[in-house]
Amino acid sequence: MNAKKFLAILATLAVIFMSAEAAPEGRMPASELMRLEEAPRGEVARPMQQLTSENSGLNPGYSVTPIQNTRPVAPDDPLPNVTATAAIVIEASTGHVLYERNADQRMFPASTTKMMTLITALEGNQLDEIVTVGPGAYNADGSTLWLDVGEKIPLGELLYGMMLISGNDGAIAIAEHCGGTVADFAARMTKRAQELGCTGTNFTNANGLPDANHYTTARDLAIMAAHGFTLPHFEEIVSAKEVSFGWIHDDTKLLRNENQMLWFYRGANGVKTGYTDAAGRCLVTAAKQNGVQLIVVVLDSLYIWNDSIFLLDYGFGRVSSQTLIEPGQVVKTLPIISGRRKSMQVKTAGEIIMPVFDGGASNAYNMVYDLPDALTAPVKSGETIGKIRVVLPDGREAASVDVVTTLDVEQKSFFRLVLNKIRGLFA
Repeated sequence: MNAKKFLAILATLAVIFMSAEAAPEGRMPASELMRLEEAPRGEVARPMQQLTSENSGLNPGYSVTPIQNTRPVAPDDPLPNVTATAAIVIEASTGHVLYERNADQRMFPASTTKMMTLITALEGNQLDEIVTVGPGAYNADGSTLWLDVGEKIPLGELLYGMMLISGNDGAIAIAEHCGGTVADFAARMTKRAQELGCTGTNFTNANGLPDANHYTTARDLAIMAAHGFTLPHFEEIVSAKEVSFGWIHDDTKLLRNENQMLWFYRGANGVKTGYTDAAGRCLVTAAKQNGVQLIVVVLDSLYIWNDSIFLLDYGFGRVSSQTLIEPGQVVKTLPIISGRRKSMQVKTAGEIIMPVFDGGASNAYNMVYDLPDALTAPVKSGETIGKIRVVLPDGREAASVDVVTTLDVEQKSFFRLVLNKIRGLFA
């Protein structure tokens, strides 16, 4: 056992005998996990309606006793029992806001920062790249994957470790591998976030440990999460409940996601927890039902699970879905040039489902067909030849689906091509 692990064990034992309020920076207190109904110390719990799978989006077998919010809220706030200082609910494909509270207030994000670390890594690097752990990661504060200097780990596996159990050492190793230094990588994170429209964000590190110049807003985190769901591998990483890797320094070799919403809520598929003394309890949650993807952000919350359940229920209660494009839907019949068939039907390779909001707001969608005028033989069945795109009134693309061919069509022989050319001359 090396000195770092020995000291860490001693520190852990000390924490056990200290107040339950204590928690290392960057790690949510264990008392917050799976404890939805307990009131903060010194406050009286005032139970309200029990939330169950019958009256909420909770999965069967889970129930929540909401607690009366003790923090002041605006008199017109439709969710007065949400305890977060800042919160927002958006529909991901359109960005339509279903609820917000102090959504543009500058806040400390804690480990929800790692969501942008993941996005930046996915956009600039490959999952099979090998990361060599350096001393910066080894000496990381807070929650840890117990990485050792010199370990060589695939980037994709480190991304899982960073997102599931919030490994600060993993975030540093990823930043140093992808950006050279943590500072340079954080600058890239900030630049990319601002390109996405996150105007209230500045990152100085990759893991979210406290820094006066490291901040964001609930709205910006929601924008980041919505963008993340458009990227390959993002959802599979942030929605994973458990993963096993050989390099994990534990007999089980198992990582279990700290985001309890993946168990609590129907359709939950991400994203990231966070806690520091400065930031309070934070959570970015995502859930998808009937083709509608919602993003919920709560920052500085007394009860992240309760708040997120309230907000998801509220959001799903105000949006339904409509299928604009069916899978396998015939789009058009296209002529075939130089083929042994004159034409072919082309069809969609998937479906497009779009949200319908209460009151008719933001329900106008423009369908754009990016298709060729004709096909040229030879053609293979299942070949992508175009797209159908859903474009919002402000010009942003909200969704798209590939259009594919349905048949194999050979090219005409050279003799037949010449004969047809001659016939054309005398026609």
